[in-house]
Amino acid sequence: MRQTKKERTFLFCLLAMRLSDTITSVISMRTKRLTLLAIMLAISIVLSIVESMLPVIPVPGVKLGLANVVTLLIMFIYGEKDAFMILFLRIVLVGLLRGNIFSVTFFLSLSGGMMAYLMMFLFKQLKVFSMVGISIMGAFGHSVGQIVMAIFLIERAELIFYFPYILVLSVITGVITGLLALRSLQIMKKAV
Repeated sequence: MRQTKKERTFLFCLLAMRLSDTITSVISMRTKRLTLLAIMLAISIVLSIVESMLPVIPVPGVKLGLANVVTLLIMFIYGEKDAFMILFLRIVLVGLLRGNIFSVTFFLSLSGGMMAYLMMFLFKQLKVFSMVGISIMGAFGHSVGQIVMAIFLIERAELIFYFPYILVLSVITGVITGLLALRSLQIMKKAV
């Protein structure tokens, strides 16, 4: 059976419309993803700045780590690459906004954030830990990264004795942020 020119034109138009719908859908998904990532970055910046102003935990330098909730959410929704990008951008942008870019505080935050990410990435790959377990490892990694960087920058080896306190607090803060992230993920999944 040979197709007429009208039939071929009709089939071509149908194919073009289908392709157009597919391209529009892909662009729409990318726009939605990019928009959500931008919103999550803004939320993590606000959480980081606000939390730095609140004396939540009475141990010097220890914070709850609320911005880590966002990192965990992105890691579980969009993946490790996007989580790393948002984490890095948050650290740099908060440093710029607070006016302490490339200061000791900035490098402590950067080293803590990178070590937290590394720990969360590694333990997520094992596929045996829950979000709360991964959060605890992230909190521990953050603390270790900061202490190691502080020993390096301040040249005070005595800071090593801070580790036992940090380990206990890392479990507590990791559980809290992990539970917050888990609940937030459940809410986000219902909304989408």
